[in-house]
Amino acid sequence: MRSAHAADTLLSQGKTATASSTENAGTPASAAVDGNTGTRWSSAASDPQWLQVDLGSTSTISSVTLNWETAYATAFKIQTSADGTTWTDAYSTTTGTGGTQTLAVNGSGRYVRMYGTTRATQYGYSLWEFQVYGTTGSDGGTPPQGSLLSQGKTATASSTENAGTPASAAVDGNTGTRWSSAASDPQWLQVDLGSTSTISSVTLNWETAYATAFKIQTSADGTTWTDAYSTTTGTGGTQTLAVNGSGRYVRMYGTTRATQYGYSLWEFQVYGTTGNNGGGTGPIQGGGDLGPNVKVFDPSTPNIQAQLDQMFSQQESNQFGDARYQVFFKPGTYNGLNDQVGFYTSVSGLGKNPDDVQINGDITVDAGWFNGNATQNFWRSVENLAITPSNGTDRWAVAQAAPFRRIHVKGGLNLAPNGYGWASGGYIADSKIDGTVGPYSQQQWYTRDSSVGGWTNGVWNMVFSGVQGAPAQGFPNPVYTTLSTTPESREKPYMYLDDSGNYAVFVPNLRTNASGVSWPNTPGTSIPLSQFYVAKPGVSAATINAALAQGLNLLFTPGIYHVDQPINVTRANTVVLGLGYATVVPDNGVDAMKVADVDGVRLAGFLIDAGAGKSPQLLQVGAPGSSASHSGNPTTIQDVFARIGGAGPGQASTAFEINSNDVIIDHTWLWRADHGAGVGWTTNPADEGLKVNGNNVLATGLFVEHFEKYDVEWAGQNGRTIFFQNEIAYDPPNQAAIQNGSIRGFAAYKVDDNVTTHEGWGLGSYCNFTADPSIVQDHGFESPATPGVKFHDLLVVSLGGMGQYAHVINNTGSPTSGTSTVPSTVTSYP
Repeated sequence: MRSAHAADTLLSQGKTATASSTENAGTPASAAVDGNTGTRWSSAASDPQWLQVDLGSTSTISSVTLNWETAYATAFKIQTSADGTTWTDAYSTTTGTGGTQTLAVNGSGRYVRMYGTTRATQYGYSLWEFQVYGTTGSDGGTPPQGSLLSQGKTATASSTENAGTPASAAVDGNTGTRWSSAASDPQWLQVDLGSTSTISSVTLNWETAYATAFKIQTSADGTTWTDAYSTTTGTGGTQTLAVNGSGRYVRMYGTTRATQYGYSLWEFQVYGTTGNNGGGTGPIQGGGDLGPNVKVFDPSTPNIQAQLDQMFSQQESNQFGDARYQVFFKPGTYNGLNDQVGFYTSVSGLGKNPDDVQINGDITVDAGWFNGNATQNFWRSVENLAITPSNGTDRWAVAQAAPFRRIHVKGGLNLAPNGYGWASGGYIADSKIDGTVGPYSQQQWYTRDSSVGGWTNGVWNMVFSGVQGAPAQGFPNPVYTTLSTTPESREKPYMYLDDSGNYAVFVPNLRTNASGVSWPNTPGTSIPLSQFYVAKPGVSAATINAALAQGLNLLFTPGIYHVDQPINVTRANTVVLGLGYATVVPDNGVDAMKVADVDGVRLAGFLIDAGAGKSPQLLQVGAPGSSASHSGNPTTIQDVFARIGGAGPGQASTAFEINSNDVIIDHTWLWRADHGAGVGWTTNPADEGLKVNGNNVLATGLFVEHFEKYDVEWAGQNGRTIFFQNEIAYDPPNQAAIQNGSIRGFAAYKVDDNVTTHEGWGLGSYCNFTADPSIVQDHGFESPATPGVKFHDLLVVSLGGMGQYAHVINNTGSPTSGTSTVPSTVTSYP
């Protein structure tokens, strides 16, 4: 606190004020900025509430005076904003005293607000006066002020036009070299000053391709940005802008280009004074140990079987527990093992190629824990090793979220539980099975870019793309959908030991029209573990974001990660890899993860579990309106799963929202829980599973279930899906609860009316309306009737007559009927 405003100017009086609510017409927001201490603003009697004032232009804020009426706040914040939408805390307290408080505030913005979170009385919040002091801002044009801080520092960008125009060229002090971006909006260039600094001015030396609309933004962590300058009338040339802010990171964020080309800067110069680095801890270090829940074996490790058995004993039926494990086998031969894989357990080889790790024995999933029913064998995986089964055939009886990747089975593979009970999986990729694959009781399965010695049968929906030895196309009888190649694929990043025996992550290259396995000697790039931030449970989202902003990739070790702000992935080609079903839980209704509209991000191997607060989405790839092309280097999402409810109450509007173009979704299960804790129509609400707004998005192995509206809604052009497995929500209380205008029920897979190009192969939807078996669903699939929107091999099934479908797609396809659980199919639409 301070008692005087010194030479500060009162900026707020008579300016436009707004509020979250008013108690009545006699207590408007304007009364708090009218200079009259006999008039006041007061709010409704609930938390939170806010009062904000528009200062008219960006200003430097030095202090705020709150003249409270009796109804004051014990907990509140003073926040600033450049646009009235994104807010930055400038002051915060939980011990407000009421009366007249004059607060020293260091910030800048056009908008300032009091954001109250806890009231001192049973009434609302009430202020006689809300006074903001400081100095009005400048729009630039002054000479540079302070020391040049940016030259030679690390610079990164949203994109580069080509290898000759890198981000670093804008901070090298050479006006003959430049950075230039891709020709799309928005784009950004940022520099890491190395420590928190006070920024006084920024000089932009534009090439001909300049910005008419852009912002200068500062950040402490490279993730959360504060506007320090903004214009929509940029002039190009050399601009020196007076900027009042602080941060370790400074960026130019361009939103409108002056030409048809990208943005281009000969030099980006940041001036000011250096500060400290937040306590002198230095940059965040990459690498380190993998924590206690990563078990690493080599052939000489004693008692491997006993350790595997103990892990399985704990995890066999631990469907919603917190324990997470990653098992690694170093290269070599392991004799006589039977690794039974339970919940939240990933088993992987550490060789460069699968045959580097030889398991003479079995890696097994069965369903004894659930009386021979394999439909709940979720959340487990095996990867990158060879198995010679003890009796000639390995058993992998799984359901959703249980990938089988990069495996060489020197024998056969049985996908059904002992006794051939119910099964509802599954997914195989980049694997070679020398013998025959027997799905037996498996209702559906997807296999990609693999080779098999044979395939014995199928129940409803067996889909293959790029599989050598796959059965011929036959749907609906036999139930095979077979594509000779996969249009685009990129295998999942995986950990291995490099030639020096150090941990590294191998990132495979993009394949087009692939058939068969990518190995041995998969083309790609190796990234040493030292270039990853190795996260452990308990780390804050702020630390993770600081590490990502610093340029590190991210490795989640097994465990649960609560985040109070989104994990922000802003750098092109960032790898985010989870071990042992590492699980991210967003608190207080935030998004769990946001990915910028940049090239080549790889997300793989983790679970997002919705928190009790309702998140707008759990994963967002690209901000709404993203438009850049990533056709040469798409973002990939592989074995990233979402869950709403089941482990406890959870809420989300949408599980995954894809706004970027050219994204590959390669195996996901988005699940609004139908069993477990925190489950019910109003207990774990979630509208949509997957919402695709970007163009040229490809899904290979798409599992989405039980959402209350569309499980999948596709608004982008030229989308493609190869294999879709769906169950409509079990629990709507009655027909009216899912009425969609004049349509009975929301389609499992909806292609929006404006879409002109879309294609899908091997898609199935099942209904099981347990709360009201009389419910009728008009159709499982809905799309515009246009030649460019095509579907192949569709089916709908009523499980035992618990509800019915009237059609398969739109008004096409026979209805399901009775209790026979026989699919109704459409082989081609339109």
